[in-house]
Amino acid sequence: MSIIEELFGGSPFGPLVEHTKKVHECVEVVRPLMEALAHENYQELLELHNRVSKLEYEADLLKHEIRSRLPRRYFMPVDRAEVDNFLRCQDKIADRVQDFSVILTLRNTKIHPDLIDDFFAFVDQIFQATGSLLTAAIELHNLAEVSFGGAEAKAVMELIERVGREEWKADRMARKLSRKIYSFEKILDPITIIFYEKILIALGSIANEAENAGDMMRMMIVK
Repeated sequence: MSIIEELFGGSPFGPLVEHTKKVHECVEVVRPLMEALAHENYQELLELHNRVSKLEYEADLLKHEIRSRLPRRYFMPVDRAEVDNFLRCQDKIADRVQDFSVILTLRNTKIHPDLIDDFFAFVDQIFQATGSLLTAAIELHNLAEVSFGGAEAKAVMELIERVGREEWKADRMARKLSRKIYSFEKILDPITIIFYEKILIALGSIANEAENAGDMMRMMIVK
C-alpha cells in the first residue's frame, strides 16, 4: 500500500502535506548545492543534482497519485480545481530547484569570495519562505477538520502572509545582490556575470513559487 493510500482516509489534506514535505526535501538540497559550488566541488554538484532529480520525480509520483484519487471518491470541502492548482504551484517549486541544480552543472563556475556570504544569505531567506509554506500546509490539514473556520483559519492565514513577507524580503535581497554582481563586471568575465545572474534568478523563482502556492492555499480557505 502506498503512502497516499494510507493517508487518503477521507480527506486529501494528509496527502497534500506529504507532497509539500517531499517538495521541501528538494528545497533542502539548495544549500548543499550552494556549498558545493562555493567549495568548487563540481563532482558533488553532479551528485546533488541527481539527488534533486530523484526527489522531484518522487514528488511527481505523489502529485499524480493525489490527482488520480481526487475526482472519483471523495466529497471535498474545497474545489478540486483549487487542490489541483495548489499541487501545480508546489510542483513548480520542485521544478525550480531542479532548474537551479542544472544551472550549477553547466560549467565549472567559481563564486567570487566577496559574493559568497551574500549568496548564502539569499539561500537562507528562500528557505524561510518555503519553510513557512510547509508549516502552513501542515496547519491547513488541521484546519480542514474544523471546516476552515475559527481561530485556526486565522492562524493559517497569518502563516500564508508570512510566506508573502519572506518572498518580499527575498526579492529585495535579489535586487541588492544583482547590483553587487554587476559592480564586479570590470574584474569578472561576462560569462561568469551571466551565470551569477542565472543562479540568482533560479533561486528567486523558488521563493516566487512558494508565494504562489500560498496564494492558492489562501483561496481554499477564503472560499
